[in-house]
Amino acid sequence: MNASSASLADTARADRAGAQPSGSAVPSRRTVDAPTRVFHWLSALCFAGAYASAESESWRLLHVSLGYTLAGLLGFRIVWGFVGPKPVRFSAWWGKLQALPGLLRQLRQGAWPATLAQNLAMTLAVVGVLVLVAGATASGWVTYEELAGDWTEELHEFFGNALLAVVLAHVALVLGLSVLRRRNLVAPMVTGRSPGRGPDLVRRNHAWLGALILAAVLGFWAWQWHGAPAAGDGHSADGRPVATQRAERHHRHADHDD
Repeated sequence: MNASSASLADTARADRAGAQPSGSAVPSRRTVDAPTRVFHWLSALCFAGAYASAESESWRLLHVSLGYTLAGLLGFRIVWGFVGPKPVRFSAWWGKLQALPGLLRQLRQGAWPATLAQNLAMTLAVVGVLVLVAGATASGWVTYEELAGDWTEELHEFFGNALLAVVLAHVALVLGLSVLRRRNLVAPMVTGRSPGRGPDLVRRNHAWLGALILAAVLGFWAWQWHGAPAAGDGHSADGRPVATQRAERHHRHADHDD
């Protein structure tokens, strides 16, 4: 066998073993579509901004606008969970959640199915985030529209703090698994691709839909900003008279004192 034949044989063996010839690109496959990635990062931005502005009346319009945006994004995600690519459908999540009895059975037997536990924890964290977003936005809307008593404000605060805890747990889980697996688990939510051989889990990227979601959110923010009252006109950032808000706070404090 000459040197050229030996080199070709070595390359073929390397390919069968999953290795890459020197200088070639690392193989990857599409695992996350564009609309899901846009939803993820816009939701993270909206929650961070809404939580940071929750206690400031001067930033009330920002808080309310981000809350409405979160509600709209949640509505999209619910629809996408039924008609989107297979990995992001609720049926895929349900399949993972059904592994919970088996996981508990193995734990009782003294076994630790690491991969199963990690996948289940990730799914539970994502489901928890969506449920808490629904609670936070619904209670926030009821509070803002003054459709019930002051208890809705406390409920809204509870959902916000619970959502923060679950989000932090989710971030810690992703970072921890990235270290344990020696693989960047954040990158697929940025690029949409994961390293490895095999067919794409998501066949179409639906980039046009991701761009449409982003444009709709930016358009809503611009509309809210354009309709905001000018500073110094006697209204707060959410358009309500400052004097009215002060009177409401006074009555609330008086009720608490009683």
